[in-house]
Amino acid sequence: MTTVRGIICDPVQRKTFAGEIIIKNGLIERINKMDHVPDQTILPGFVDAHIHIESSMLVPSEFARLAVRHGTVATVSDPHEIANVCGIKGVDFMIENGKKVPLKFYFGAPSCVPATSFETAGAELDVDAVEKLLQREEIHYLAEMMNWPGVLNDDPAVLAKIESARKHGKPVDGHAPGLKGENARKYASAGITTDHECFTKEEAVDKLHAGMYIAIREGSAAKNYSALIDLLGEYPGKIMFCSDDKHPDDLLRGHINEIAVRTLALGYDLFDILHACAVLPVRHYKLNVGLLQPGDPADFIIIDNPGSMKVLETWIDGIPVFQNNAVQFPEIKAPIINNFDPYEVSPDDFRLFSENRNQQVIIARDGELITERETVTLKIINGEVLPDPDRDILKIVVVNRYQKQPPSVGFIRNFGINNGAIASSVGHDSHNIIAIGSSDELISRAINLIMEKRGGISAICGDKEDILPLPVAGIMSNGSGRKVAAGYERLSRMAKKMGSRIQAPFMLISFMALLVIPRLKMSDKGLFDGEKFEFVKQ
Repeated sequence: MTTVRGIICDPVQRKTFAGEIIIKNGLIERINKMDHVPDQTILPGFVDAHIHIESSMLVPSEFARLAVRHGTVATVSDPHEIANVCGIKGVDFMIENGKKVPLKFYFGAPSCVPATSFETAGAELDVDAVEKLLQREEIHYLAEMMNWPGVLNDDPAVLAKIESARKHGKPVDGHAPGLKGENARKYASAGITTDHECFTKEEAVDKLHAGMYIAIREGSAAKNYSALIDLLGEYPGKIMFCSDDKHPDDLLRGHINEIAVRTLALGYDLFDILHACAVLPVRHYKLNVGLLQPGDPADFIIIDNPGSMKVLETWIDGIPVFQNNAVQFPEIKAPIINNFDPYEVSPDDFRLFSENRNQQVIIARDGELITERETVTLKIINGEVLPDPDRDILKIVVVNRYQKQPPSVGFIRNFGINNGAIASSVGHDSHNIIAIGSSDELISRAINLIMEKRGGISAICGDKEDILPLPVAGIMSNGSGRKVAAGYERLSRMAKKMGSRIQAPFMLISFMALLVIPRLKMSDKGLFDGEKFEFVKQ
């Protein structure tokens, strides 16, 4: 039997009192009020209501070693990224590796693998595959239904996956950027219960009125907190917090605790914040995660005070997993799983020949997954359309990592790279290799570095080159979180030395192939209009 004392913030009864928690066999046996306790505060542990663990570039066991430092006790995790690469084997890898550590990973069944038919993925999960996943106890929900056109158009396969989740009593996550009005209502009426893709308050309110919960996202690339946080005061029982994608350097610094302390500083009610950070995700997804109630699993955190949210200890199932500024469980060496067909590319592969000098250019936006589009007149010499670095119009290419195919080539603005190139095999959702650079030669060098390692992020700056290998599915490292974070930061600094003004260039580049987010993106098959869902003629 273990006793923990402090100022207890009960998120269910919404009251604060001095007390002690009596723990037996991993559960809270009882809670007693007391007159005198240590000067520390006890809160429920934080839950990330929607995250792709793979985007941390860490396997689940190593993600856990960073996350528990920040008071995270559980995640609602969509293994969509590795499923696009390795299929069911990838989902199994995430589940099994996650079981080796105390943090509670709640994985969903990826609903859209591949995300669209306009790109090449490494696997396909059809209706039968999704049904088999949803039958499993380790699968807790149907992950984000990003094929919103399929929902609106009553696509039989899409509706069958949703019905399968409902049959098994498991919630369905949404992903429908920009949907409002009647479209939002129809999307929600199909049985979809959440959305984390809202860019505006107006859009979020429409979805709330349609009966959905809103997860306010503040990740490494997509940051919607400022646009949406007013919703917490207006709809306090219907808001959750999530990161969606958290790169390793950001995860080293903080997680959901950062959102909590930021929100408290704005004057929002502590218990509304705890409801968003813990109560609603636990109840909505039926997680076996404690909320500081007798009989609950003893999952909680000890902080110095709510104003700073500095995590002193994290407890999961009655065991301190972070204490005395140290993680209390060991590193796990993960096996390698991959699906990569490496081959060499050359500068000539990236020459774009066209008679059209008026090219559609992707306009990247720092901190946003959504892009804009612009028609720009470019030079044509000997039939080849040329980039214009002086106007910050660079080449963007996507190379098929599963089989040797001609790459797709286009143009992008706002990355600001001079005399260099960056490349990544983290390219949502299919994770082909995506690269941006100031010359075909530098682009090919950056891509070949990744081919040699069968995955990674790379940077070329003149004669200097560097790579962070990602051997697990070409999207994760099997090394320590701190080393991966250091490598990621090193490459980010290198990109910025080339002139990039993007806060997280490797995060943003990974979303330039995300076809389900408008407006203009690039797949391995060509330039893609994310609003019309069709390729753009170049």
